[in-house]
Amino acid sequence: MVAFFIDKNIAKARTLDTSYYTSQQYFDESKEKIFAASWQFIGDTDKVKDAGAAYPFILLEDYISEPLLLTKDRYDELHCLSNVCTHRGNLMVYEPCRLQQLRCKYHGRQFALDGKFVSMPEFKSVEDFPTAADDLHALPLFQWSKLLFTSLNATIQAEGFLSEMMQRIKWFPVDQLIYHAELSKDYIVKANWALYCENYLEGFHIPFVHAGLNQVLDFGEYTTEIFRYSNLQLGIGKKGDVCFDLPSSSPDYGKEVAAYYFWVFPNMMFNFYPWGLSVNIVIPTKVDECRVTFLTYVCDESKLNLGAGSGLDVVELEDEAIVEQVQKGVHSRFYNYGRYSPEREQGTHHFHSLIAEFIA
Repeated sequence: MVAFFIDKNIAKARTLDTSYYTSQQYFDESKEKIFAASWQFIGDTDKVKDAGAAYPFILLEDYISEPLLLTKDRYDELHCLSNVCTHRGNLMVYEPCRLQQLRCKYHGRQFALDGKFVSMPEFKSVEDFPTAADDLHALPLFQWSKLLFTSLNATIQAEGFLSEMMQRIKWFPVDQLIYHAELSKDYIVKANWALYCENYLEGFHIPFVHAGLNQVLDFGEYTTEIFRYSNLQLGIGKKGDVCFDLPSSSPDYGKEVAAYYFWVFPNMMFNFYPWGLSVNIVIPTKVDECRVTFLTYVCDESKLNLGAGSGLDVVELEDEAIVEQVQKGVHSRFYNYGRYSPEREQGTHHFHSLIAEFIA
């Protein structure tokens, strides 16, 4: 077993040992140590608009695959619950619906919309029943305007992961974002999830891999800012391109910002453009495969397909092609690690440091 260590000094540091991208052991270990211990994006409040709404979903399907349920009770309180009945493990809700109580279709056990046990047929003679263990498990739910997040086993508050992003663009109309299913898509990438994230976390490759994107971003002004559990790549547009109309209160006021590329550990990307937000979730499926979900939220349709936020499909396919070649390369007996560019790979160094920290 490799003891992962990433030197804090990027000029001295070596990258992760390649065994992280090729080992089933690390792939499995990361489920609990990294993914269950962090926060995950689970959609928006439009999924449960009205009192009585229930929305079932699978968290990190094909990896952790935890059945969960969003509900809104009669007091308009939102809840994130286990979608598994505490009697015999049946799924409680099969599809989005509206109801007054949650009732298991297997043996009739009922719960309130906050997950509290209500009743159970034929259980009058059961001793020491019910207890808190008979309630549906309630998960923490963090709400940023209309965006929702949960965690299976977090020891760190959601603000630790998200506060810098929330503060930096507090002027952005998050409450006006509308999800567009027809503009959203899943991609299957034949590469380890971490290799995909690494590629996102550095603009170093843009001039070499993304000819179209390079035409609208000023590579010389491309910067990376590191926070505790997240980071920001600031995409500066070239003169005359579509950029944000920033308020004077923004720390970026006066800059031609074409895109804010926020990454949140371990697998979430929040790409803010003048037209809206592209949320990218990287879900491990195999040691050498991941599924990347692009979720499109629009607040200004007039700016779609303009500037840095246009042609995202093309950029994605270019990224896929390069990281799939890297996945082949990391199996080489002649390559175990690399070094970082202190000027261009701060985000990747940060990512590797967090992986080493959480795995340890």
